[in-house]
Amino acid sequence: MPSSDTRGLICQGFKRLMAKKQFDKITVTDISEECGINRQTFYYHFHDKYELLNMIFYNEVISELVDGLSVYNWYTKFLEMLKKIKNNSKFYRNALNISYGGEFRNYLLDVSTKLFYDTVETLSGNQPIDDKERLFISKFFAYGVSGMIIDWVTSGMKESPECITSHLKEIIEDGWIAFITNYMKS
Repeated sequence: MPSSDTRGLICQGFKRLMAKKQFDKITVTDISEECGINRQTFYYHFHDKYELLNMIFYNEVISELVDGLSVYNWYTKFLEMLKKIKNNSKFYRNALNISYGGEFRNYLLDVSTKLFYDTVETLSGNQPIDDKERLFISKFFAYGVSGMIIDWVTSGMKESPECITSHLKEIIEDGWIAFITNYMKS
């Protein structure tokens, strides 16, 4: 079996286990048995279950979010990300409820910060903006967006992805209007 097929098999087996069992209770032996492989095969592909978790986060959510992300399409990209998370709700709730769940939080925060950093530059037009102020504003919005998404996941994803994204869009657009209005006055 090709290496990428084996990695995919391991990822799917791990996700099935995460839907039934807490991350902290899953062992490499559990993953190997679920996939019908031996432990050595697992270790050939992954250092540990944390690396496996990171790879799933990155490949299923983050890479698709950041690929082609711009000021003009962020709403659609975030909506698709939330739909994917909701479709795998047990896995993502379990992953975010563990003590190690910070990896997904960090990815989301980094992506959001970069998006807002670029947005501040776009919206400020020809007016130069201090880099420290730009970073502060970017992080402010990024923490808000990341926090809302994490809260949505960990509290059971009761609202639809469309509802969450719509609220984020309203708040962000209103926030940008206020930012630009105030910044241009100074």
